[in-house]
Amino acid sequence: MAGNFAYLNTRDFEFILQEWLPTEKIFNYPRFADYYSKDDVNSFLAPILKMAKEVVEPTNDDGENNPVRMENGKVILPPSFGPLFKMLQSEGWGTSNIDRSENAVVLPHLLYSIIWEMLCAANPTFFPYILLTSGAADLIQTFGNEKTKQMFLPKMMDGTWAGTMCLTEPSAGSDVGDILSKAYPTDDPGVFKIKGQKIFITGGDNDFSENIIHLYLARVEGARPGTSGISLFIVPKYWVNEDGSLEDNDVETTGVEHKLGQHGSCTAALAFGDNNGCRGWLIGKNPLENDGRGEGMAQMFQMMNLARMETGHMALSCIANAFYNVRDYARERIQGRPFTNPRGDRVAIINHEDIRRTMIMGKAHTEAIRAMLSKAFFNFDVRESDPDPEERKKAQNFVEVVTPLCKAYPTDEGWWLCGEAIQAYGGYGYCEEYPVAQIARDIKIYSIWEGTNYIQSLDLVGRKMNMGKGAVFAAFIQDIKDFCEANKNLAGFEKEFNNLARALESYDEILKALASWKTSNPALIPLYSRRVLTATSQLWASQLMLDQALLANKKVQELEPDHYDYAFYKGKVETARWYVRNVLPHVRYLADVISDADTSALDIPLEAFDY
Repeated sequence: MAGNFAYLNTRDFEFILQEWLPTEKIFNYPRFADYYSKDDVNSFLAPILKMAKEVVEPTNDDGENNPVRMENGKVILPPSFGPLFKMLQSEGWGTSNIDRSENAVVLPHLLYSIIWEMLCAANPTFFPYILLTSGAADLIQTFGNEKTKQMFLPKMMDGTWAGTMCLTEPSAGSDVGDILSKAYPTDDPGVFKIKGQKIFITGGDNDFSENIIHLYLARVEGARPGTSGISLFIVPKYWVNEDGSLEDNDVETTGVEHKLGQHGSCTAALAFGDNNGCRGWLIGKNPLENDGRGEGMAQMFQMMNLARMETGHMALSCIANAFYNVRDYARERIQGRPFTNPRGDRVAIINHEDIRRTMIMGKAHTEAIRAMLSKAFFNFDVRESDPDPEERKKAQNFVEVVTPLCKAYPTDEGWWLCGEAIQAYGGYGYCEEYPVAQIARDIKIYSIWEGTNYIQSLDLVGRKMNMGKGAVFAAFIQDIKDFCEANKNLAGFEKEFNNLARALESYDEILKALASWKTSNPALIPLYSRRVLTATSQLWASQLMLDQALLANKKVQELEPDHYDYAFYKGKVETARWYVRNVLPHVRYLADVISDADTSALDIPLEAFDY
């Protein structure tokens, strides 16, 4: 039984919601004011912690013991996944939370995100089924016409039907503009014949929902080449007739992938229209009536951007759970004697210096990434619900800038951090009987999902840094500079803010280099872009960590060491110090590397890789 949900409490979540972020602003919005307040946070978090441990965690082992398989052309999932999907959907913890109808009662994005961190940690392979259904339903809710909304949303909201996003094809992965899927008009307005193949479709098939609603990218015959000619279609596995009955829609699962991890998650290869019988509903304008232009990519980016945030979020849940498991193991495992007292008694390994380093490293990255995502989801609520258009626009800009950071940084760091968690176990960490081995296998895919992290870095340096002619990103960095300037002389934090100031100076050097390369050597931009994204994330995370530490330090000064909350607040301070003094200096290092502008990777002959 390798799976283990090791979250002990919700204290850090309470700190974020009740002490750090100004969540009263969110809870006072009209759509939430009658239902939620900061004082009610615990009434939501405590039951979720219990449900994650008692209800969701057992399905994690089921996913490992009964991995997805195909028999006689049918996909078979772990037996517990269907009942869990139906329970969470019917009880309102799933797709219904994206309902934007006038009288819908939903959770704020921020509160919902924290709930989902715990649930995902308990079984990361299960939750893409709900997250993708939610994303597909949200897209139909935004761009569908009244007919398609009425046809698909009710049963997606209550969990009767599931949903997916269908982009990748055998001949076109990230280069979506080269897809070969075709759509052909029919005599029925809005309905097109669909023909094509898709691969790597997460949740592409299951054995528990009555229908699967695929959000499918294809090019209408006669539309423009490239991404500008792509359209988006609602392609159900079973066609929905006017009377609500279902019939075959010529959608076939041709195989399931055998993956490194995520064994309970169905990653399917799908064939659409092999027998010329697949139909789909066009979302948006017909490109044949719109100068050949399709609206599919712009529409799909709504789902993709949310999926990018959730991918980073799932990585966070894996990182946190890995190190919470390390904590429990390190307290129990007796091994070795203190370095400073080699003749003393054997001790639990949590007392050894390198394990202490490992523990604070895991805690620091967990809290840094959690702060990043919480700040982002706070702005999700502002952009959606604030009555002031300027506030909504500001929040929208913020979310745009941080989306590649929130997707790529957790998923890049998660892989090696899980390696460090395995290392702390010693040989046991490499054994499947212990949870960190599975967590490491499960987390790797996140850096590839929803646009590889290289693509995220190009989004950052190519688009986000140039939004509003550079003003939007400049404001993002200026906020960090203003924070540093306001606190640089704060007693007890001089070293930390000096590090932040040096990192900001170094980051300015990085930005100047990027600007100069646009004309001097453009190939250097993609060569260094992933490292620039990492440095940007570390700079922003350091601001957030220090912001939390300043608040926590005030509590430390007020409390006696034997107070029940003293260790929590003291831990926040020391964890922030560690991050700013051990991780943030990477920005200075990168500035030095970038100033050298080494082109060895570009200058080496391709034939040299043969030796």
